[in-house]
Amino acid sequence: MKKCLSLITAICAACSLTAQISPYALLSVPETVKKDADIIKRLEEITFEVTDIDRSSVTVHQIITVMNEKGKSALHFAEYTDKFHILDDAEVKVFDANGRQINRYKQKDMITTAEGGDNLIDDSKVTYVRFPSSSFPVTFEVKYSVKLKGNLLFPSFEIQDANESVESSVFTAKVPKDLDLRYKEKNITLKPETGEDGNYKWYRWSVKNLPAVKYEAGSVRPYPYVMLAPNRFKFDDFEGDLSTWKSFGAWYGNLCKGLDKLPPDRVAFFNDMVKDAPNNLEKIRRLYTYLQKNFRYVSIQLGIGGLRPFSADFTEKKKYGDCKALSNCMKAMLNAVGIKSYSAVINAGVNALAMDADFPSKFSNHVILCVPQEKDTVWLECTSNTIDFNTLGSFTENRNALLITENGGVLVATPESKCSENVYKVRTVIDLQPDGSGTSHTTFVTTGEFKEQMKYFLDEKKDDQKEFIVNDLNFKQPDDFNYKQIEGTAEFTTDLEMTYEKVHEFNAGNKLFISPRIYRFWSRSLPKSDDRKQDYYFRYPFERTDTTVFKLPAGASVEALPKPKELSGALATYTTKYWYNETEKAVYSTASLVLKKQKIPVAGYAEIKKLFDEILMDDTQRIVIKKE
Repeated sequence: MKKCLSLITAICAACSLTAQISPYALLSVPETVKKDADIIKRLEEITFEVTDIDRSSVTVHQIITVMNEKGKSALHFAEYTDKFHILDDAEVKVFDANGRQINRYKQKDMITTAEGGDNLIDDSKVTYVRFPSSSFPVTFEVKYSVKLKGNLLFPSFEIQDANESVESSVFTAKVPKDLDLRYKEKNITLKPETGEDGNYKWYRWSVKNLPAVKYEAGSVRPYPYVMLAPNRFKFDDFEGDLSTWKSFGAWYGNLCKGLDKLPPDRVAFFNDMVKDAPNNLEKIRRLYTYLQKNFRYVSIQLGIGGLRPFSADFTEKKKYGDCKALSNCMKAMLNAVGIKSYSAVINAGVNALAMDADFPSKFSNHVILCVPQEKDTVWLECTSNTIDFNTLGSFTENRNALLITENGGVLVATPESKCSENVYKVRTVIDLQPDGSGTSHTTFVTTGEFKEQMKYFLDEKKDDQKEFIVNDLNFKQPDDFNYKQIEGTAEFTTDLEMTYEKVHEFNAGNKLFISPRIYRFWSRSLPKSDDRKQDYYFRYPFERTDTTVFKLPAGASVEALPKPKELSGALATYTTKYWYNETEKAVYSTASLVLKKQKIPVAGYAEIKKLFDEILMDDTQRIVIKKE
């Protein structure tokens, strides 16, 4: 009898313990899911339902555990809304490591404010709440729904992100049969279940127990997701077809129809501006220069999802606009002088993903201008007041753009960036004094991305300039300096004069140990190469050269010079030389680094990592000067 009672007691205790285990605790999570995860997506159920050509909704239920401090950026809820996206309901619950609820936020408890950001004119808002934690793990549960007006942009199934694992995630899409949808998986092979429900067709993607994908610096969105897109849609009374890039371009062209016209007096003005130009290229250059000098960029997100530009007449009168308005205005200026051009819709950003040639979708955030010519094509970034004519830069190079032509959309490639277009040429002369102090005079000749950087800081406050010189250009911190542009030169040239109480790094007796250059020629250590699985991306290819001259004071001599270096690989080269000029009583130090491509395939990454590590090591060599 006692044995029976003991057994019953044990069973009851076990049942009681089981009943107390919260579903928000981590006990049920497999170890493979916990391993290397900063964030665990415990449960995710997303339902996207299209009810008509211009109506749909999204409902979301998520339970997410943040495992440690590195995942704390996930501890918030934010949803952006405008007249096309309406937050219908939202609730967040927060639980401690034992699964006990410690906070709850209803939509009325959240903050709703104008989205703002970089947008001068914007009708969007953001509803958000933050719930930081001082201890981990911490779990939160989110439930919300969004009503969508206009079905141009379908949500994607974002399966996981960096250092995030997934215990269970299900994405269901339901759409009328006569509309249907298209999908394409990225970085994963995942086919949906499909079925029918009356007049609807449904798709369901599901994943379970996915281990964390480690973040690798320099990679470009290697994480799995599924893209969705409509075939037919209606957006703010404009019905369209997104099944091909051609049909989408036709819809966008119709949206902008008639907005690229200027009044007769402005047409005459622009024709007078180019009347003596020898060719079309010069005409384009003059008009673009006028745009850069007289117009300013503002971000405007109003009306039809920020897609439809203001008229060229309005923009030309106001002398401001966003990317689509300025491109449209430039197009109208070119029209006025008989030159055809096309607005080009593009997904912009440094190393941003490009529009997929095989999957038409609204995957863009920017507009530039394309001007076809007989021998070549001119590309214009109409939002920049400083970028060179017929230059795009890392923001829009190396990807697809959709030209909006009279015959619909045409997907074309923007120019590939070349190392010869991003040149950083430095020459420094340093006058060393007997006490180790000195003055330096540095001249920079820059093009492309380097030129944009050097230009930006010309008009900044002196404290900001100093921070730029030390933290960005990696110069030894000066005691005083003067940074300015040298006018009247064929190439963009800037000048930097500095004074130093101590030029050398250290001294030993009567010997001064001096860096080969007064700045670090290359300062960034690339991520480790062991077991790397993803391609690595630099911001852009480049050519960097340096000549540094140390003029020695009377009574000083050269004790030792660094050893020259020569490194060569498939994608980069590096060389240095050092010598002493007896006549000038000066030490010369030269260096050259050429990065031929911005994208480094994973198979070649170990080689490029080794080369750049050797560059960092080479920079530790010293020139030794002996004083009498």
